[in-house]
Amino acid sequence: MAEKIQMKVPLVEMDGDEMTRVIWQQIKDILLTPYIDLKTEYYDLGLKKRDETNDQITIQAAEATKKYGVAVKCATITPNAQRVKEYNLKQMWKSPNGTIRAILDGTVFRTPIIVKNIKPFVKTWDKPITIARHAYGDIYKGVEMKINTKGKAELIFTDQDGHVTKEVIHDFDGSGIIMGMYNLNKSIESFARACFNYALDQRQDLWFATKDTISKKYHHTFKDIFQEIYEKEYHDKFSAAGIEYFYTLIDDAVARVIRSSGGFIWACKNYDGDVMSDMIAAAFGSLAMMKSVLVSPEGYYEYEAAHGTVTRHYYQYLKGQETSTNPVATLFAWTSALRKRGELDGINELVQFSDKLEQAAIDTIEAGIMTKDLALLAKGDKKVVNTGEFLEEINARLEHGTR
Repeated sequence: MAEKIQMKVPLVEMDGDEMTRVIWQQIKDILLTPYIDLKTEYYDLGLKKRDETNDQITIQAAEATKKYGVAVKCATITPNAQRVKEYNLKQMWKSPNGTIRAILDGTVFRTPIIVKNIKPFVKTWDKPITIARHAYGDIYKGVEMKINTKGKAELIFTDQDGHVTKEVIHDFDGSGIIMGMYNLNKSIESFARACFNYALDQRQDLWFATKDTISKKYHHTFKDIFQEIYEKEYHDKFSAAGIEYFYTLIDDAVARVIRSSGGFIWACKNYDGDVMSDMIAAAFGSLAMMKSVLVSPEGYYEYEAAHGTVTRHYYQYLKGQETSTNPVATLFAWTSALRKRGELDGINELVQFSDKLEQAAIDTIEAGIMTKDLALLAKGDKKVVNTGEFLEEINARLEHGTR
């Protein structure tokens, strides 16, 4: 066995829930700790621990990301009423991803992982489409209310001098619901700059889309801030790089995306990005074949899998049944975080190891060895294996390439 790669600065490691938590440990045991003297600042973001700490551990993990600069996160449960009962929770805790994004004020970039034997459902897409998702505010910080009787709902703002501004939301003649949400110009400006910088770094066109024709203040503010920053700071840089920025309505963007050949960055507001990244992932093949990174204005990076905790497989696992759960997105969260740590700390061996491990995973799938979800999509000869066997196959190729 060759000497392990040494790390200088720890990664912030955020453990998660259910099947992805199991896979998290398997990846470390099979593909990471045999090769790397893995240094992490560990936070258990499993639902039980979040409940025990009144969700303070999520805040601590986000603050640690600010300290160390790079984090890797396992998929976590955002509890609904059924989960509150199942896990006997104190309350319906908020999304840990939403909490972390609010603290880091970052932008989420999600890009499909491409393999030759899985073709996109949209036949014209021959290059990956990256979704840039604003990761602050909107419904993820929304305040909701159920209305059970007649009455008037108002939007009220009281400024620091005590002046009050009101807008009538609706005169209710019966029961209904209300939601109030917000955003900050500063956060939108950070989102815009992150998107422009990422487009320059990738040398790809940038699209931005909202529904400003309907939302003439909220959505229109996003549009105006993007345009102002582009004209003042990025127009000449984009021209020099030979790339384009343009704005369009969200419904027009959807039509353009379907007709495109890919190879661009599509910037979306928070909820739009949540939905569209799932659509892009599914159309390219699988949510488990999606890279995801949260980038803050200060240069903090948090890598994660874009999918959920794979509950159905976890219940099978608890019964002792074999599962064929795709670990690729979780693996690439680790490799991406390790690569960034290596780049920041000047550890070329760590960067090269991350590249080789990703290539070994792609080579395994392209050799026809894959989990069940991919076998349903892939062309040519294929062999379905369980999760552990798939990781061992990757390890065999990694060893062949690194010995």
